[in-house]
Amino acid sequence: MNEPVVTVQNLTRRFGEFTAVDHINFEVKQGEIVGYLGPNGSGKTTTIRMLLGLLLPTEGRATVLGYDIAQQSEAIRLRVGYMSQKFAIYDDLTTLENLTFYAGVYGITDKERIKHTLNLVGLNQHYHTLTKSFSTGWRQRLSLAIALVHEPKLLFLDEPTSGVDPTARRAFWDLIYSLAENGVTILVTTHYMDEAEYCGRVGVMRDGKLLALDTPTNLKQKVIAGDVWEVYVSPLEQGLEALNQMDGVERVGLAGDHLRVISLGIDEKAIENLLNAKNIQARRIERGEATLEDVFLSLAR
Repeated sequence: MNEPVVTVQNLTRRFGEFTAVDHINFEVKQGEIVGYLGPNGSGKTTTIRMLLGLLLPTEGRATVLGYDIAQQSEAIRLRVGYMSQKFAIYDDLTTLENLTFYAGVYGITDKERIKHTLNLVGLNQHYHTLTKSFSTGWRQRLSLAIALVHEPKLLFLDEPTSGVDPTARRAFWDLIYSLAENGVTILVTTHYMDEAEYCGRVGVMRDGKLLALDTPTNLKQKVIAGDVWEVYVSPLEQGLEALNQMDGVERVGLAGDHLRVISLGIDEKAIENLLNAKNIQARRIERGEATLEDVFLSLAR
C-alpha cells in the first residue's frame, strides 16, 4: 500500500495579522513529483519551511516521512533534502570542496560517494573548479548535489530554476525525472506555468490558500469549462476591448501577436460576426488548448 510521504491537515502560519499559509490540506505519495505553483508571496516557501520544521505552524499539523513537523523536526531534516532559493555556496572553494564540507554535516566522508553525487548532477568535469566562476545554472546543479549527498528519499526544491536559462531549466528537469524514476519523492515550488506541466500533480497557491491540487490535465478539464480560441485581429487593442464586452466571454487577453479568448457557449462564427460588426478585421480564428496559466488565472479571479 502506497502510504503518504507527506500529510498536511489545516496547516496555517500567521505572522502577526498577516496569514501567509491559510488552512491548507494535501498529501504526497512516494515517488510523486508534485509542483507547488503560485506567484511570489503566495505561501509556497513558508509551507516548505513548516514541513522542514524550520517554522512552527500557528494551527494545524503535518507529518513528513511519518515524523511530526512540530515535535520531530530534527529527524525530518536528517532524512530529507532541501534546496532553498538562495543556497549558501562558498565561492572561494572548489565544487568538490563545497560538497565535501556539506557532506560532513551529515557525517558523510566517503570521497567516492561525494564524487558520485557530483557525477549524478553532471559536475564530473568540474571537481576542481572554483564556484565563483559558475553560471547560475551550474550553481543550481551544485545546490542540488548538496541536497542529494545524503541520499534522501524526499526532496524539497524551492524554485530551483529561478534565474536559469531555458536550456539549463530543461536539463534540470531531466535530473528531477531521473531522481523520481529511482524512487525519490519530490515537492517542487515554481512560478513558471510551463514548468508546472512537468509535474505529476500541481497545487495552485494564491494569497496563502491552496486553490486546487490535481494532475495538469484534470485541472484544465475541471477549471476551464468553456472553449479556448486564438483570435488574430487587427488592431489588437480594439479587438481586446470588443471581446471583453461580449456576452459569454469569460476572459480575453493578449498572447503575443493575437488574442486568447476563453468563452462559454460562443462559437467561431459569433466571434467573427461581432468583430465584423465593429469593423475589426478578424484574420484568423482557431481553437486553442487550455494551459495551466489559464487555470491559474481562472482560479485566482
